[in-house]
Amino acid sequence: MSAFNFNDWDTPAPTHTPHPTSAQHAAATGLTKIGNTETALTDGRPGLDADATRNPALLAPDARPGALAAVRASDKRVVNGQGDINQLAPFKYPWAWEFFLNANRNHWTPLEISMAQDVHDYHHKLTPAERHVFENVLSYLTTSDILAMRNIGLAVMEKMTAPELQIYQARQVYEEALHTWTYQHCIETIGLDQQEIYNRYRVVPEIHGKIALANRRLERVMRSDFDLSKRDNLHEFALSYLFFAGIFEGCWFYNGFTPIFALQRRGLMKGTAEQLQYIMRDEVLHCAFGIRVVRTLIAEEELELDPHAITQLWQEAEACESAYASYLLRDPILGYSASQHMAQFRFIANRRARQLGLTEPYPGAENALPWLDEQANMRKEKNFFETRVTEYQTGGALSWD
Repeated sequence: MSAFNFNDWDTPAPTHTPHPTSAQHAAATGLTKIGNTETALTDGRPGLDADATRNPALLAPDARPGALAAVRASDKRVVNGQGDINQLAPFKYPWAWEFFLNANRNHWTPLEISMAQDVHDYHHKLTPAERHVFENVLSYLTTSDILAMRNIGLAVMEKMTAPELQIYQARQVYEEALHTWTYQHCIETIGLDQQEIYNRYRVVPEIHGKIALANRRLERVMRSDFDLSKRDNLHEFALSYLFFAGIFEGCWFYNGFTPIFALQRRGLMKGTAEQLQYIMRDEVLHCAFGIRVVRTLIAEEELELDPHAITQLWQEAEACESAYASYLLRDPILGYSASQHMAQFRFIANRRARQLGLTEPYPGAENALPWLDEQANMRKEKNFFETRVTEYQTGGALSWD
């Protein structure tokens, strides 16, 4: 696979296809709606019951309904499409299928990485400030990946009307669960108090603030009455997807791993850091896919995002990240501080804004941690006879730019 180009947004916007009328829906499906229940049409024909209408094979040859029209790629849309959600091809978004194939080449589990040295490092080498950083990074990430899983699985997937989008997102849901397993594996292996670590997001205000902001964005689009045929709701959905792809995963996760990578650079907690490097590979794809979907959605629906709403997104995200950094790094650790953490957040935020086609929120922000991209790339080789090759087949070619 060639280097991933985050600026390749060349999918053309199709023309809008109107929703079918109730009569057209009934004619196509053989169902009529009575109250909230769809019931089979019998047309008064004797012996024709609902089961027979739903299963044409049960009908006599002369009573079977006519064939449906073939699906066209142009019928598909990100949301509000008229294609058959059960029919994968023809593709409207072949790039989404490529994301799915690449994700499946990048398979791993946390059990493949030795954590023995981390146990010794945590108990015998880390300073109190470093243990504080390590524990709270894990505490934040454990809850964050569950939130990301819920967002895609419960708020986003069911609104997609092209199966190639849903299929990659199904893989994404699995990967978020895998990441949660990874954090749990680290917590268990090192012997941390699980109840105490997992509850920090509830009792530590600086961690809770980030989770609460994400929950508010999630709850807005998870309502059962959230109708995307309404323009206001469509705009809210686009903002929510933008937040989770560009900020929650694209900025907060990227920044969230960095304190552990700072320890890794000094030869500490290398097993945990390697676990996070694998997770970051997945997040590269999650972020890129989400940004691609958002840009496609905006083009298809001819949306104009409210600039004040975008500004508010960045301001809220920065405020939460600043409070978190001040708590996490209240005592700086060797090679890493709260000011560096926030400078890097602003630099990465500008990168995500460019990828989304938005104005940079922090003009002039500089790369405070030039070693980070290289640290995250994990370009190294393993001895085939000592361990199964666990490096990503395509991960080394991915770029955050």
